[in-house]
Amino acid sequence: MKEYKFHTLSIEETFKLLNSSPKGLNSQEAEKRLKKFGLNELEDKKESKFLIFIRQFNNPLVYILIAASIITFFMGDYLDTGIIAGIIFINGFLGFLQELKAQASLEALKKLTQTKTTVLRDGKEIEIPVSQVVPGDIVILGEGDVVPADIRLIETAGLLVDEAILTGESIPVEKDASVVLPEDTPVYKRVNILFKGTLIVRGKGKGIVYATGKNTEIGKIAEKVKEKSPETPLQRSLKTFSKKWIFLLIGVLSVIFVIGILQGRDFYTLFLLLVSELVSSVPEGLPLVVTFILVIGALRLAKKKTLVKYLPSVETLGSATFIVSDKTGTITEGKLQVKDYFTLDKEKLLLTAALCNDAFDTKGDPLEVALLKWLENQGFNWRKAREKYKRIWEHPFDTKLRLMATINEIDGKKFLFIKGAFESLINFAINDVSQLQKVHDEMAENGLRVIAVGYSEIDKIPDDITKIKIKLIGLIGFLDPPKENVKEAVKIARKAGIRVIMVTGDNIKTAIAIAKMVDIYQKGDFSLLGEDLKKYSDKELYNVLKRTSVVARATPEDKYRIVKVLQSNKEIVAVTGDGVNDVPALKVADLGIAMGSGSEAAKEVAKMIITDNNLSVIVDAIRYGRNIALNLRKTIYYLMSCSLGEIGLISSAFLLNFPLPLHPIQILWINVVTEGVQDKTFAFNKEDKDVMNEKPKPPEKTFFDKKQILDIIFAGLLMAILTLSVFLYFLNTTQLQHAIAMAFTSLIVIQWFNGFQSIITQPFFKNIFVSLTVNPYMYVGVGIGVVLQLLATYIFPDWLHTVPLTLSDWMVILGVALAFFIIIEIKKWAEFFMNKGSI
Repeated sequence: MKEYKFHTLSIEETFKLLNSSPKGLNSQEAEKRLKKFGLNELEDKKESKFLIFIRQFNNPLVYILIAASIITFFMGDYLDTGIIAGIIFINGFLGFLQELKAQASLEALKKLTQTKTTVLRDGKEIEIPVSQVVPGDIVILGEGDVVPADIRLIETAGLLVDEAILTGESIPVEKDASVVLPEDTPVYKRVNILFKGTLIVRGKGKGIVYATGKNTEIGKIAEKVKEKSPETPLQRSLKTFSKKWIFLLIGVLSVIFVIGILQGRDFYTLFLLLVSELVSSVPEGLPLVVTFILVIGALRLAKKKTLVKYLPSVETLGSATFIVSDKTGTITEGKLQVKDYFTLDKEKLLLTAALCNDAFDTKGDPLEVALLKWLENQGFNWRKAREKYKRIWEHPFDTKLRLMATINEIDGKKFLFIKGAFESLINFAINDVSQLQKVHDEMAENGLRVIAVGYSEIDKIPDDITKIKIKLIGLIGFLDPPKENVKEAVKIARKAGIRVIMVTGDNIKTAIAIAKMVDIYQKGDFSLLGEDLKKYSDKELYNVLKRTSVVARATPEDKYRIVKVLQSNKEIVAVTGDGVNDVPALKVADLGIAMGSGSEAAKEVAKMIITDNNLSVIVDAIRYGRNIALNLRKTIYYLMSCSLGEIGLISSAFLLNFPLPLHPIQILWINVVTEGVQDKTFAFNKEDKDVMNEKPKPPEKTFFDKKQILDIIFAGLLMAILTLSVFLYFLNTTQLQHAIAMAFTSLIVIQWFNGFQSIITQPFFKNIFVSLTVNPYMYVGVGIGVVLQLLATYIFPDWLHTVPLTLSDWMVILGVALAFFIIIEIKKWAEFFMNKGSI
């Protein structure tokens, strides 16, 4: 449909243009329009299953494996080729299944949040799913309804709408169907229009739909968000590592090839060596085990009310240095409550709160609902008061005068009760308000939203509300209280080196008051207004943000800039949001976290969705994320040290001009019975230390810092030296095939012992109970490996170029493996004491 400016059209012109009437569409026409315009929802740009599957193989480590399989194929080692190809396929297939599962979870969440709306069809009021609304439909809306589409109003009665989801402005907007506006009227001033996703706070309205789905204002914002999300820390680290590893591998293989030529070795032997090196150098289980750990982490997070939409974001949680959080609904309850009051006449104050109030139970304006709850806490029966003192006149809430008034009959007399902004009601007051003024200022300083109440006894109903005279008798202060556990969550985040910045559209006094209650704002912290951000360059703003806890009166652009400035200084930023105005910041954040009750656009671009809108859930998720990142670090150490051990063994034997101690197929088998059965269990590691007692590490150091690299080199070389010693000893005392079998089995058992040292960061014997229980699944994995290795040694030795071993052979193997374990343990204890009890 051609884009018209419906706020510039009269009601009659709108009906004519949309070919509709006050009776609405008939069923047949509605069906036609649904086919023409599509469902009234934001379109998902779904990637084809084929592309998702192919993407699983876009990994430098997988490229190496593919190269190895091609080499083995041309050399005629078809069994090796098949095994390598099978490993590649299984890795890719499992990753593919997990992505599909994550997408299915999101679809299920969307179905849970589907809502209905009331429309006129065939002249009758019916309820239909919001997704079925089409242009031309007449929609009927009342208090508490969510606007289903962009609508030109045709009738309004005291209609107030919360448009914060679109504009970020928390003050409701009064709507008027009768006005026709100039073409250049900005969105937030289009009082004759309702926008999809906004909320009816008060009154009633009827309108004609002119835009649905992606053609709505919300849809347009979602369509504009094309900026690519940043890579996760794990992705960046693995990409950097993979590149360095490939270059290192090419260099090593080139040197070995040249040395081999100089040694006079034939090309077949050299190719056999290169294939062995390739196979041993690639931790082919790494892509699979990373995915597996992330999946298990995602499932655990789901139990903690956190739905993971994008798997790699699980580990991003562990690297977060800043949380840029909303206030309403995340830090606070999102529900007003009476926090304080002051009165010169409590009886009249309670009567005003009950009678000058349109709410009923939990339905109505949030402020008026809070008043009813407060009255109940005061022991005042507001229902009985309303029945006894009937309302005979009312002046609905006036957004210009910022007041509401009613007249009720009490014992045969007429009383006018009024409530509203203090600044408005003092204009009608006949009594001294100096004391009230002082209390009002104190309440406002404490961040409370304050209303004033008054009354007067009258003879007749006033013709003009602005000419009344009242006795101003009290003040009531409201607060959106902090959620439980938020204060403790902020404390944990601070201890973990994570700074929380509360970004809100509310006034700065209220924002600071809330921030102080939950310890986000502490002595010496800065607070900013959104407009203040323009005063600073990006560099200056970063230095300010490092000490800032509150940004008030912030626009979507302000939130977006805060995120980008932090990221440009290598901070890892988690952003929470629920409205369309949050979409730009959620999209570019390292980790965008949407609320389950939030807008569809926000959930679309977020990488995580939390079903319980609470900062404590996010901090709890960060704890899990850190443990997941630690498990990934342990896994990388284990896989890389094992690979380095294999490379070191083969390379050292070659350089010393000895026979190769391992066949290529044996290397693949080692990876099956050690890494293949142990690395998957790393996903189930419990915390073996308080991960929230450490500062966040830069992404490049989370998985591959100096200590990690040195630990890998130490363990890998130790593994190679011990295994080579076994090989050379038996090479000199027995036949080559037996020496190969001993080296083959020794390396396997050493890697099993390496696995037990890898799952614990502290010395193994420091807390033996923790070490033995941190991962019970490791015993299952090793048990499977032992069975497989015994089958290979005694049932199918020819398949793997090995021979049956004697009891004395096994004693040597276990002795060497135990020596490896003890040396690693001694190293851990040395580090423990050097770091004064902390590793």
